[in-house]
Amino acid sequence: MAAAAGGGRRPWVLDVEKNLGEADASVEVSRWQRHSIYRVPACIKDLKPKAYKPQVVSLGPFHHGDPELVPMEEHKRRALRHLLRRAKRPLEDFVAAVDDIAEPLESAYLDLGAEWRGAGAGGGRERFLEVMIVDGCFLLEVMRAAGLDGRNTAAVDYAPNDPIFSHHGVLYMVPYIRRDMLMLENQLPLILLEKLVAVETGKPTNGDVINRMVLRFLTPTPRLATSGVGIGLHALDVHRRNMLYGHYQHRSPRQVPETDIIRSAVELYEAGIRFRRSSSESLHDIRFRHGELSMPAVTVDDSTEYMFLNMMAFERLHVGAGNDVTAYVFFMDNIIDSAKDVALLSSKGIIQNAVGSDKAVAKLFNSISKDVVLEPESALDAVHREVNAYCRKPWNMWRANLIHTYFRSPWAFLSLAAAVFLLVMTIMQTVYTVLPYYQPSGGSADGGSPAAPAPM
Repeated sequence: MAAAAGGGRRPWVLDVEKNLGEADASVEVSRWQRHSIYRVPACIKDLKPKAYKPQVVSLGPFHHGDPELVPMEEHKRRALRHLLRRAKRPLEDFVAAVDDIAEPLESAYLDLGAEWRGAGAGGGRERFLEVMIVDGCFLLEVMRAAGLDGRNTAAVDYAPNDPIFSHHGVLYMVPYIRRDMLMLENQLPLILLEKLVAVETGKPTNGDVINRMVLRFLTPTPRLATSGVGIGLHALDVHRRNMLYGHYQHRSPRQVPETDIIRSAVELYEAGIRFRRSSSESLHDIRFRHGELSMPAVTVDDSTEYMFLNMMAFERLHVGAGNDVTAYVFFMDNIIDSAKDVALLSSKGIIQNAVGSDKAVAKLFNSISKDVVLEPESALDAVHREVNAYCRKPWNMWRANLIHTYFRSPWAFLSLAAAVFLLVMTIMQTVYTVLPYYQPSGGSADGGSPAAPAPM
């Protein structure tokens, strides 16, 4: 065959040779480490498409313009106007500041479309800057309107009947916005908020301030020690790190590969394992000591499924994020098989059920762990091995059966005590009956009968 039409070299060959420099490892490292916001691939999304799609507001370019999210655009513009009027700074100052970080903002989004890139009048850079500024200011205003106690304490210049920023809006609309902030595809880089606040206040802003602002909005009890850890990648990243503070149980050296999956909570309980709520709420605080499995309390509500699925997708797509949330969800799926397991864990304060039935909670954990990928040496392997080793000891099973059979109610205990008492009395009666036949009778040395006493 001819090399190409007209004797020239094939265009695709020229293109590959032109970009050979991009195959250098250092170039690839620099390229991939800038990404932190991803489109969830179909192989993950198809299991629960609704969990990865915002319902009321788009944040960033990936879902901008979705028909069902367009009604919120007017509220975004109104939020921008309020912030500008309160800050007494021209919009051009915000545009210039965000333009200075446009490159890292664009790089944060993997596979950002060409319509968002390119400088100049005909490029997409201006459209990208517009979305960043409008969405970023809107998010700042929402977090301030919600305040620390759920009341409109910050944005006081909104109308009392405002559908978003009034007390009514905070009560009924903000929960949906808060849930949309947990979608991996619906993130804003936190360096954007840091830059906007710096322009608004006229002074540099510490990244810790932004971390705390986001955490206070997403959770009523922020626990992450933000000082010195640096600004988070985005809201989902900060919220995830807030759930993973502290350290795992010390890993013992792995000697034999673990092939058994951990048993359900009811089976573990029947094997003699006691459950206790951990002193902290970190997902790292899962420990097994002396037959007691301590676990952090987890509140299961309408947003729990979305939160865990998006965190697991982030761990799968972001190199270096770790596998901690995925390992926790897999662990919970193993010990929860039915509503009885949920009821047991709820009675110990480990699960706080806000969705209704125990069966719904069991279904939730069983469904979100499908197709999970775990690291070969998961951090929960040590707990897994120790629990299984405890269950394999026969004495632990016998003791557990005794306790569950005879010590669950006073009547069962009294029946056992009565049976033991009768058994002891029967043994004692038998001993006293048989004992005289084996004891020598007192008398003369030759074994005769003792002499009768002489008559007086």
